[in-house]
Amino acid sequence: MAVPAGRSVVFVTGNAKKLEEVIQILGDKFPYKLISKKIDLPEYQGEPDEISIHKCKEAARQVDGPVIVEDTCLCFKALEGLPGPYIKWFLDKLKPEGLYKLLAGYEDKSAWALCTFAFTNGKDEPVELFKGITQGHIVEPRGPRDFGWDPCFQPEGYDKTYAELPKEVKNTISHRYRALAAMSEHFSTQNKKTKLEG
Repeated sequence: MAVPAGRSVVFVTGNAKKLEEVIQILGDKFPYKLISKKIDLPEYQGEPDEISIHKCKEAARQVDGPVIVEDTCLCFKALEGLPGPYIKWFLDKLKPEGLYKLLAGYEDKSAWALCTFAFTNGKDEPVELFKGITQGHIVEPRGPRDFGWDPCFQPEGYDKTYAELPKEVKNTISHRYRALAAMSEHFSTQNKKTKLEG
């Protein structure tokens, strides 16, 4: 499943901050050059894994080469895992304050952030999924408002929200970090195998 050394992989995002965070987390351990490309993908519905696989296959069809897509969910325990994959729309309409207010009638404010990176080598190739989960709580929004729902998510064991944490701290505990670590680990293992076989 390895991509030949020196190849680039298209990371499907139009979000410069997300690309910056991904490159920062991967550091120089990731064996491929990431190129970001904004592609309008259909908004699939379903379970997070299904959504990631559909997005990845469609992106590979459009790019005609190796791609990585990311899907992020914010899941509220009291709401049986919703908003989940639909967090983008909830955030768009409700803002972080509204997300916090959604749980006003519930005692349980616990939540988990799930990040899934899906990779495929190209059209008609299998899709591999790499997941990261961070447990936390939904709190009244605090901190800068420049990165999605970060102001209202406080990770387990911290007294600050994602938005209040220094980037270098967030980037060692976040759901995105954990998913990227799994992906990076997978590719470096693949690379070692390829070198040994070669």
